[in-house]
Amino acid sequence: MTDSVVVDQPGEGRLAHASSDHPAVPRAKVGVVLANLGTPDATDYWSMRRYLSEFLSDKRVVDYPDWKWQPLLQLIILSKRPFSSGKAYKSIWNTEQNESPLLTITRAQTEKLTEQLKALYGDNVEVDFCMRYGNPSTRSVLTQMKEKGCEKIVFFPLYPQYASPTTATANDEAFRALMKMKWQPSIRTVPAYFDHPAYLQALANSVTDVYAELETRPTKLVASYHGVPERYLMQGDPYYCQCQKTTRLLGETLGFSQEEVDTTFQSQFGPEKWVGPATVEHVAALAKQGHKHIAILSPAFSSDCVETLEEIKEEIRDSFMEAGGETFSYIPCLNDRNDHIKALLDIVNNELLGWLQQS
Repeated sequence: MTDSVVVDQPGEGRLAHASSDHPAVPRAKVGVVLANLGTPDATDYWSMRRYLSEFLSDKRVVDYPDWKWQPLLQLIILSKRPFSSGKAYKSIWNTEQNESPLLTITRAQTEKLTEQLKALYGDNVEVDFCMRYGNPSTRSVLTQMKEKGCEKIVFFPLYPQYASPTTATANDEAFRALMKMKWQPSIRTVPAYFDHPAYLQALANSVTDVYAELETRPTKLVASYHGVPERYLMQGDPYYCQCQKTTRLLGETLGFSQEEVDTTFQSQFGPEKWVGPATVEHVAALAKQGHKHIAILSPAFSSDCVETLEEIKEEIRDSFMEAGGETFSYIPCLNDRNDHIKALLDIVNNELLGWLQQS
């Protein structure tokens, strides 16, 4: 337990009637933990291999039987993939802080949200962030929260649309961390917020801000989401439907017609059929259809990352330009925009009802 943690000794606070040999107990607080996907520690082969092995061994991400998947993963995929993935990460790496942009941005979001929550609740709240894969790990952060006296924790997966390979696996890891604790804190997991008005308004504002700087208005706005196998939809995962609804509500918030906004899916891999249309193919088709000026955003990503900064801004952009496109405008993720932080604050405050009173 760190020196900065305020504790009650026997005879003090809630231990006023405790015997003299009772262990000290931290003052009770409520924790808020932002959970993002994850990041490798570096771009070298072994750092990438550790990260990719953890990520691709998750049954929520790849649910093939171990006997079939692990030999393929460990002997073939992880002998080559760390090199290509490392190259992609290196192209976007925050060299100044020697970390991935996702880590930099998630920390910035946490710092801004901490400032807002401290203003409302003072020292009664602790705020931190964790990663499902890589560092800081979910287990280490939840353990630190408990050591600081957080007996109640709001666990917030930063995925607006619920999906088994994102939201569910983040929650799984949080619950696994609780399984190791003698004294478990109460925990609330934040549900999907794909239709939350403040989130939609922040998305709309990000589009309006970019459009205001363009010389030529795009004829198409493409909302590109991370893809999932089609069978996930058939098995009851709501992700595809929530993505479609986010696009529709975003268009309505912007006042765009249905014809102006398209929904696509990126990052497909493996042999099975995925939900579509595929972003990389769709933007090329748009160019051939005469849509020479398009804009693209990623509503499912709360932070810019390799899928947006490398895949969209390079691979998908190249597909559009090579097919005859002229202007490809990338709209950054919401990152630590103030309106995004406001949306996160609104969501967290709703989950804190009954747990904390604003000061």
